[in-house]
Amino acid sequence: MKQRGFIGGALALTLSLGLALSACSGSPTPGASSAEGSAKDKNYTIAVVPKDATNPWFVRMEVGVKKFAEETGLNVYQKGPSETDATMQAQVIQDLIAQDVDAIAVVPVDPGALETVLKEAMDAGIVVVTHEGATQQNTMYDIEAFNNNAYGGFIMDNLASAMGEEGLYTTMVGHVTNASHNEWADGGVAQAKAKYPNMKLLEAEPRVESQDDGEVAYQTAKELLKKYPDLKGIMGTSSFDAPGVARAIDELGLKGKVFTAGTGMPAANKQILVDGSVSALTLWDPADSGYALAALAKKILDGDKIEGSVNLGVKGYEDMKFAEGSTKVLEGNGWVVINKDNVDDFGF
Repeated sequence: MKQRGFIGGALALTLSLGLALSACSGSPTPGASSAEGSAKDKNYTIAVVPKDATNPWFVRMEVGVKKFAEETGLNVYQKGPSETDATMQAQVIQDLIAQDVDAIAVVPVDPGALETVLKEAMDAGIVVVTHEGATQQNTMYDIEAFNNNAYGGFIMDNLASAMGEEGLYTTMVGHVTNASHNEWADGGVAQAKAKYPNMKLLEAEPRVESQDDGEVAYQTAKELLKKYPDLKGIMGTSSFDAPGVARAIDELGLKGKVFTAGTGMPAANKQILVDGSVSALTLWDPADSGYALAALAKKILDGDKIEGSVNLGVKGYEDMKFAEGSTKVLEGNGWVVINKDNVDDFGF
């Protein structure tokens, strides 16, 4: 069983000449000779746990995870549940704890539901980092591709432009327990209040859930549009939301009268962008997130200090800064906009 020790949320390792690796409570010995070795020589095992192993978003994330493994030669791999389910995700993490991996990097389905198992991992000396888990308590650091409120505001700007900056709208999240989706939705609502006085949030149903499922998003949107004939816009957050809503708009003959905006994958959404069902979608490349998660875990295992400007080696994550008032949440500047003019430029 590997021994590990932590101080101030970072792993510190020290090597003694001729002795095996042992845990300590200080920083790596400065100026250690090559004979003494280094923590950075270790062949770490780092496991990335997405919300869902089959979701195209996380299939793309695995591309970045594999790239990091290839570049470093470390045992870095992705393993997720077969569907987006917090209990199943917790079981995957439990299995990884039993395997005594060095680090677990998680995209939590439900941060609250994972607190116990992630605490167990940290108590076992395993490095834990998260992505899209800004509210997670039992993590050393959480990385976000951008400031979540600002990203939500940007999605709202796209929706407001399509709606002519007026009319009734609501918000859709993958799961009401999803921290990042709710922060984006909150940021969108705040942006509407601040910039678009003629836009009004649907008070009866200000937030609906798609369950990260395009069919559910479609059915939910159909019900909303039939129930509230004055509804003019739906802001989505999950990568399934805007495409599902666009399908409902088209089927109900409301194209040009009702609008949606949100996050989505380029190739999967090319048609709705080209035909004008959605004017623009926003996203960050999940492959970059997967790479950055693994890079952060390695930095901690190496004993590097996580402070100031943190470079995780991939565009949008090369100047990570702590969110205001936080010592855990690191923010980058990784979002991009997809429209009919550039949808073929991304390669995924």
